[in-house]
Amino acid sequence: MLAGLQNVTFEFGARTIVKNATWHIQPNERIGLIGYNGTGKSTLLKLLTGGYSPSEGTVEKGRETSIGYLHQDLLSFDTNESILQVALGAFERVLQLEKEIETLGKELERTGDEKTLHNYSDKLHELDTLGGYNIHHQTEEVLQGLGFSNADLQRPYKEFSGGWRMRVLLAKMILAKPDLLLLDEPTNHLDLPSIEWLEKYLQHYQGAVVIVSHDKYFLNRMVTKIIELYQKELHFYNGNYDFYETEKAVRIEMQQKAYENQQDYIRQNERLVERFRAKASKAAMAQSIMKKLDKLERIEDVSIERPNIKINFRVDKTPGRVLVELSDISKAFGDNIILENTSAEIERGDKIALIGANGKGKSTLLRIIAGAEPIKGERKWGHNVEESFYAQHQLESLNLNNTIIDEMKECGSQMTELELRSLLGCFLFSGDDADKKIKVLSGGEKARVALAKTIISKANFLMLDEPTNHLDMHSCDLLIDALKKYEGSLVLVSHDRYFISKTANKIWEITDQKIKEFKGSYDEWVAWNERMARQNTSNKKEEPGPSPTAPAPKAEEKKPEAPAKNQAINKEHKKELQKQQRLFQQTEEALSKNKTQLQELEAKLADPAIYAEKDKFLAVEQEYKKASDENVLLEKKYESIFSLLMELEEKAG
Repeated sequence: MLAGLQNVTFEFGARTIVKNATWHIQPNERIGLIGYNGTGKSTLLKLLTGGYSPSEGTVEKGRETSIGYLHQDLLSFDTNESILQVALGAFERVLQLEKEIETLGKELERTGDEKTLHNYSDKLHELDTLGGYNIHHQTEEVLQGLGFSNADLQRPYKEFSGGWRMRVLLAKMILAKPDLLLLDEPTNHLDLPSIEWLEKYLQHYQGAVVIVSHDKYFLNRMVTKIIELYQKELHFYNGNYDFYETEKAVRIEMQQKAYENQQDYIRQNERLVERFRAKASKAAMAQSIMKKLDKLERIEDVSIERPNIKINFRVDKTPGRVLVELSDISKAFGDNIILENTSAEIERGDKIALIGANGKGKSTLLRIIAGAEPIKGERKWGHNVEESFYAQHQLESLNLNNTIIDEMKECGSQMTELELRSLLGCFLFSGDDADKKIKVLSGGEKARVALAKTIISKANFLMLDEPTNHLDMHSCDLLIDALKKYEGSLVLVSHDRYFISKTANKIWEITDQKIKEFKGSYDEWVAWNERMARQNTSNKKEEPGPSPTAPAPKAEEKKPEAPAKNQAINKEHKKELQKQQRLFQQTEEALSKNKTQLQELEAKLADPAIYAEKDKFLAVEQEYKKASDENVLLEKKYESIFSLLMELEEKAG
């Protein structure tokens, strides 16, 4: 065991964060720590690092265990050093050795002393053993993976914004290779390419990793265990986030039934007490029943879970077919050209995700669409467009002296106060929170108020810049449901792949200063890119360059065996094509059959009656898992054969 909690209870004043919790972290485990905002996930990480001490129980840590902890508070660190030097701080012993070797080298030049020579040689050997000759290359590689250019590496750390500073500190932490890595929302400050790089890096990380994140895609790829902090207890699920969601639904169902049964039992006994209390002969029995009820360990009602309040958009006007038209748009900041002579249209019904690396101009393009950025070229609104723009700078338009509820009332949405308070609950403002003044809110809380205002604006065109940054998973899910039903059009910038995959029907990417449009969902875009990458790799393999030594045959030179060879090759090619077509048909049929089976099993699991028979439920659940795994394999096989068929048909043509 690397570290853990043993029967730990922790309290903040009168508030209990966790009660009698036991959790042991083993080497090489990949754990996702989840829970609603404010339940105490970051507090648990601070308990593990010794930042807090438990009220009861013990925090355990192996004597040799090293822990790295990435969290928001690290941003208070500042220095004039370059970001390369800051990240190199991970190799403290190597840097110390480099200084010692330099000093010993100068002394050796001066004195030629044999003892100094031995000492110098020992230090060089230790440096070699620690891989000291590779640290600069390693550090540059990690920083570049996290989105820094070569030119950035020598720039002072203090010149960078908070998000980029966090990347430097993340680089330093993973280079230090602690036995246990604790990451609190590591993807918050990363763009899509950097998140994908971090996933690949951590998949091969030689140590245990605990991740607090609201990024479902990231958790699904990274973790093999989910720990949920819920109702002051830790709940363990041995699988990724998808497994947790399925399993939790089953647990809730069972807990609800157990709760209802216990409530029936309590009511029956309370009726007995009422009946017997008045009779002297039965008073002792009534006392006994009351004591038994007092000692009863109460099952929590699952309705304590945050309710799924519906977020409803109200669209007043229907716009024309084209909402925004961009014609020959160019935009540059000094020498940095963002867009050059590019055109695009946003049509009614479009739900567009702008994706790509940071610095490519996604937020700039969003401002151009909103008409808030000067450009060369023409940008035109369509007919009847009522827009609402959510971005970080919108926070400035909040009235600091208003309470949250008053700020919402001033939007003119005609929603009742009760409806507005319910909506604010979706954005993590419950109960009396709605009566807080805007001026006392944190940046994240103000962002949530601004987003809530955007939602109730009655706009038929939304522009959303990182709308999920300050929401927890539950609130993200509610927003996704609302945007799916939204009758208007939208353009959004987000690094949350799950959010994009559930909301967008078109993908825009800025490539070579042009807007490239893909008509389809995010998952289809990813599959298409992978297919293109495989095709390019395949084409490169099949197109070797001409041999520098062998001269090209002259046109008049004829080789009689070539036609026979070509015929044989064509025959083999045709044979292979027919074989793959048969395989494709068989796989398609198997996939269709598998999907039908999955639907039947899902229908069985949706039937409450099945949970009454544990063995029957477990058998169906096992069958469903097996069918799901088979579905994943069949999908991969289908995709692979399809790509191969495309290549074979292209050659045949």
